[in-house]
Amino acid sequence: MVNSKLILVEGLPGSGKSTTAGITNDILKEMNVETNLYLEGNVEHPADYEGGSYFTKTEFAQLLEQYKEVQSILENHALERCNGFVLPQYKLKQDLDETMVPDSFWDYIWNHDIYELPLEKNIELITDKWQRFVEQAKSGNQTYIFECCFIQNPVTIGMIKYGASMDVVMNYVKQLADIIEPLNPVLLYVDQQDLSHSFKKAVQERPKEWSTGFMDYYNNQGYGKIHGAQGIEGTISVLEARKQVESSIFHALNINKYKIDNSQFEMDSYKNRIMEIFMNTVKM
Repeated sequence: MVNSKLILVEGLPGSGKSTTAGITNDILKEMNVETNLYLEGNVEHPADYEGGSYFTKTEFAQLLEQYKEVQSILENHALERCNGFVLPQYKLKQDLDETMVPDSFWDYIWNHDIYELPLEKNIELITDKWQRFVEQAKSGNQTYIFECCFIQNPVTIGMIKYGASMDVVMNYVKQLADIIEPLNPVLLYVDQQDLSHSFKKAVQERPKEWSTGFMDYYNNQGYGKIHGAQGIEGTISVLEARKQVESSIFHALNINKYKIDNSQFEMDSYKNRIMEIFMNTVKM
């Protein structure tokens, strides 16, 4: 029996991660567990950076000098991290209107996004934030539910963006697994037998901007570029390779973990399967 303070929901795009995270949240609430759900893209994620820009101390000093008119706003939002400073992009957007800074300012901010940094620096910043989260979560009573930031993000930046080796990506995720061990995490991996079908289904259901951006990211850098991936079929071939990597990672992790088949997208039986996991295996 495990008293878990962290539920991790992982899987490939279109597999049903968001649905699974939502179902898990509902089930735990029904069990009178105090939960905190963070879906992909949440700018206030406590363990990951969604729209965070990193600057070395020298770069930050140059930024302040170049944009003196908004210096106080930049200093107000800057978080000192890893021998530099992190600026939350959404907070800057809230406080800076279009007349206060030129477009070149935002280009500079976006170019310093933490997921645009070299892999080594990304790992340093992300592991630091996970460590800070664990220290805070250990003393609380909430159970956190995270969608896709534990395996997906390291695999995406490591393998997909930079073409990093399996060992590098595996070690990145294992490093995170060691950090979160005090929270007794539970990993739910949402599986799809027909990856091509589930991805094409997601492409049909989501905005065209999503699929265009996704395929560009997967085909035109790192692994996809190395292997000459093109179009939707090229993206699917990269996803197939990613699936193999994530399967290896899943089997190597020494944490409480469950692989759930969501190939049928049949909601009632799927919800029952998740409920069964938490009713019979995991004591919250």
